[in-house]
Amino acid sequence: MIPNYVKLVENTPLPRIALCRQTFAAARAGDPAAAVATAMNVSCVEKIKPGMSIAITAGSRGLADLPELLAAIVAQVRDRGAHPFVVPAMGSHGGATAEGQTALLAKLGITEQTVGCEIRSSMETDEIGTLENGMSVRMDRHANAADGIILFNRVKPHTSFRAPNESGLAKMLSIGLGKQSGAEMCHSRGIDNVGIFVGQMARMKLARCKVLFGIATLENAYDELARVVVLDSDGMLEAEEPLLQEAMRNMPRLPVGPIEAPTASGQLDVLVVDEIGKEFSGTGMDPNITHRFTSPKMQVHLHIARLAALGLSARSNGNGNGAARADVVTARLEADFDREAVYANALTSQVVMQAKIPMVMPCDQTAIKTVIKTCGAADIAQVRLLRIPNTLQLEYLYASEAMLPELREREGLTVVGDLQEMTFSQGRLTNPWPDAQV
Repeated sequence: MIPNYVKLVENTPLPRIALCRQTFAAARAGDPAAAVATAMNVSCVEKIKPGMSIAITAGSRGLADLPELLAAIVAQVRDRGAHPFVVPAMGSHGGATAEGQTALLAKLGITEQTVGCEIRSSMETDEIGTLENGMSVRMDRHANAADGIILFNRVKPHTSFRAPNESGLAKMLSIGLGKQSGAEMCHSRGIDNVGIFVGQMARMKLARCKVLFGIATLENAYDELARVVVLDSDGMLEAEEPLLQEAMRNMPRLPVGPIEAPTASGQLDVLVVDEIGKEFSGTGMDPNITHRFTSPKMQVHLHIARLAALGLSARSNGNGNGAARADVVTARLEADFDREAVYANALTSQVVMQAKIPMVMPCDQTAIKTVIKTCGAADIAQVRLLRIPNTLQLEYLYASEAMLPELREREGLTVVGDLQEMTFSQGRLTNPWPDAQV
């Protein structure tokens, strides 16, 4: 029996769409192992001595070439006569359990077999000091017991705050290695203050813990490895700041608003996102792309009237964080939504809004019709709609017929497909992506 609310959207017109391709300026690092070897040819790497036990961090994000990069770092450490092991450094992710964090790494391709060393996962931490405000500064016990620590992470803009150091080595050190207890402490004064405590906690750990150096990656707009950089523990936070600015310039964007503006801007009726997930963004959908931020202090330049999220990636292990930033989701996304994973994340960050579920429609087709019907366009038959696979990969996208005149005039964008009807199989959207995009 069809619910009455579904009948209310049945007659909503669906626009014809065409496949488009964006071209971004992009550096490419090439072979990950070679990039790591080149980056590690610096003096601070000489801190690795034969016989040392070395903890190497691995986070919960789907970095470009992640297994290859981590395996290369492990090999470089072992070549210098030390004994490397990997530590999950992801705060409360993975359901805030040691087993869950190991399982999350496996979803990202990180196992003892793929990286060539032991993975030591625990939620136990040591207190290494307190900040002036009384906050306890926590450190993963396995990492703290090692002879040395190598931080490894991608540098990129954070999804919820702006600070000199956002997502990168400083956050890996302060929150990632703080595990659930440390992450909760860092978030305890609200999301707008997290950037402050990331810096303070990282500085204390750099002063008191055995951090040797950090290995940072930068990615281009195509979700590819752009370069690998090694930063000494001495002056690490200051050295990371220009990398953050570079990462901001590297980000892709939706083709809305003036091309010369630093980010997308203006109005869009509907955005359809095929998948959300942790490998695309810590918040499932990157608000740096959608401009749907948690904090009201974040600057919003792009206003999307309605957003539909159709699915949750398998690699997210049920962590549907980010669904709340959609207006409509599908029943299959709701079915994959694991409260254990999402609620642990939300309670630790204290951003409980991220644990909400929006309106749920039975399938992709009804979800898309719902956001079109309610978008507020003067004529929904001429809806300005974009469809993307996720918020990380924006080279290819589908655009509705009403948007094509402006997109054909846009520098760096080519309409590569003919206009076609939206097609569905058992309610699932089937208009295909190029093989390189999926």
